[in-house]
Amino acid sequence: MLLKRAGSQPSVRGPEEYFTGTVRIDPLHATPPPARVSCAYVTFEPGARSAWHTHPLGQILVVTGGCGWTQCEGEPIAEIRAGDVIWCPPAHRHWHGATPTTAMTHIAIQEALDGKAVEWMEKVSDAQYLVGPP
Repeated sequence: MLLKRAGSQPSVRGPEEYFTGTVRIDPLHATPPPARVSCAYVTFEPGARSAWHTHPLGQILVVTGGCGWTQCEGEPIAEIRAGDVIWCPPAHRHWHGATPTTAMTHIAIQEALDGKAVEWMEKVSDAQYLVGPP
């Protein structure tokens, strides 16, 4: 068994290349091969969001605090709140983040395929983001 104590892994800032606004990533675990699951606790400050991206084997988001937005390509923006669980299917283009006025934290769980867990794309523009949920 491997026990990772709370606070034993440093927080990192979400890279500007993949995020808009202030995002903090607290790694939880990356399994050693042959397992391929990783997970992190991700906090988005108000207005912060990920860029468009896909996951080769999909992603589970467990919202643990606040209120945020997520969108799958071709669908309207959806509001997400603490307690919600979101399944993003494999290779499905999407983004997620906080609302303009409220922070949001989620646990992100994904599997890697051939060593890669995410394919990053362009940033979500302010115009796309500010449409908000219907």
